[in-house]
Amino acid sequence: MPVEKLKRYLDDNGVKYVTINHSKAYTAQEVAASAHIPGKEVAKTVMVKIDGKMAMAVLPASYSVDFEELKNVTGAATAELAAEDEFRDLFPECDVGAMPPFGKLYDMPTFMAASLAEDELIAFNAGSHTELIQMSFTAYERLAEPIELRFSLEPA
Repeated sequence: MPVEKLKRYLDDNGVKYVTINHSKAYTAQEVAASAHIPGKEVAKTVMVKIDGKMAMAVLPASYSVDFEELKNVTGAATAELAAEDEFRDLFPECDVGAMPPFGKLYDMPTFMAASLAEDELIAFNAGSHTELIQMSFTAYERLAEPIELRFSLEPA
């Protein structure tokens, strides 16, 4: 089960969390609706390439990545969306597109939209299209060690 690696990491670090099972959903907005959580409270992981190196961009489900702004705030020459075939093998225990927002577990940086810090809780895919993990934002921040930046666009 894909979620086991993440749960082991959270358990080993004494983090309290809730697992939320939901019907199969593929987009972050569908996941939020299926789990009955507002879209801005569900974090999605978008795989990006910053100067050709793989990284995670983590932002509210209802937001989108502003690649020009991501490039600017990271000081990179390029910032672009990664193709599935470029990252699929980096997460062998996860369903494609359901990676948890812990780049640290996969030896890559995690860039987090500053707006996620506004909520007390964070929920995110736990490696599958049918399970979410919900935990305190402070615990997520402590364990994931994301780089907090402003690079996302709110929904229109």
